[in-house]
Amino acid sequence: MHPVWRLAAPVLGAGAGVLAWSVLVEPRAFALRRFEVPVLPAGSAPLRILHVSDLHLTPGQAYRADWLRGLDALEPDLVVSTGDNLAHPDAVLPVLQAYGPLLCRPGAFVLGSNDYFAPKAKNPLRYLDDSHPRGAALTTQRLPTQDLVDGFTAAGWSDLTNARTRRSVTGLDLELVGVDDPHLGQDRYDLARAPAAPDADLTIGVTHAPYQRVLDAMTGDGAALVLAGHTHGGQVCLPGHGALVTNCDMDTGRAKGLSRWWPGAGHAGRGGAAPQDLAYLHVSAGLGASPYSPMRLACRPEATLLTLRPRPISGLPSTA
Repeated sequence: MHPVWRLAAPVLGAGAGVLAWSVLVEPRAFALRRFEVPVLPAGSAPLRILHVSDLHLTPGQAYRADWLRGLDALEPDLVVSTGDNLAHPDAVLPVLQAYGPLLCRPGAFVLGSNDYFAPKAKNPLRYLDDSHPRGAALTTQRLPTQDLVDGFTAAGWSDLTNARTRRSVTGLDLELVGVDDPHLGQDRYDLARAPAAPDADLTIGVTHAPYQRVLDAMTGDGAALVLAGHTHGGQVCLPGHGALVTNCDMDTGRAKGLSRWWPGAGHAGRGGAAPQDLAYLHVSAGLGASPYSPMRLACRPEATLLTLRPRPISGLPSTA
């Protein structure tokens, strides 16, 4: 063997191994994340929210559908889907079957770009500068969005597309507000804008893509918790470093997981000051990915169980 090939062979072999892992193994290594969030009034019983995002389901992906369906065993009090459930024109029925018994529980949802438009191959390097085409600029193939909406609403789930509503869940009066997909520029928060209801126990904001304009508006109006997806947690991450991209104007440090947000938080590094009463932001890394880029690396597919608890008594430190 030529000396160059002797040196290159281990590198090529390692690269092939990483590629195989990211395509064949990690996308099926589903994780259930758990966080406790102190946002409820004093004396409230805990409220368990199952946050599901970015299912990107195509017919025949029983392994992903079965895992999601099995989460009903957690007995969540509320299920919130932050969009991108579809990845194929024939996926509406498989998606509804994947949620299965979860549809019998109180729920709410918003839509993502992939609930409107079919996936299409694109250059992944263009994600690095957010220059990739999206929506109608990428494809004219529309998905049966209304069928998905009808399936969720027939189950009693709240459609939060540029809407605000109230729901009673386990005796708590929840105010829910959401927007259509900001990644497509379809968010119209002005249609649902209002200060958080003072008589509600909690106001929760819901969006597919965590663009700063939406997070600032929701938390500025008093939402104490905002749920989002879209980022896939970076999807292909560097071990020890994390996400390289978020596919929106969110910083990579908040690409997934629980963090704090307040109006202007995205510019905090440039002199912004954090207020005392910070909202919580949870961004899900999601359960799937485009069928044209199915890999996951150092970023397992996930759903999250958020246990909401009472806020700490004033003057005492929070343990969250």
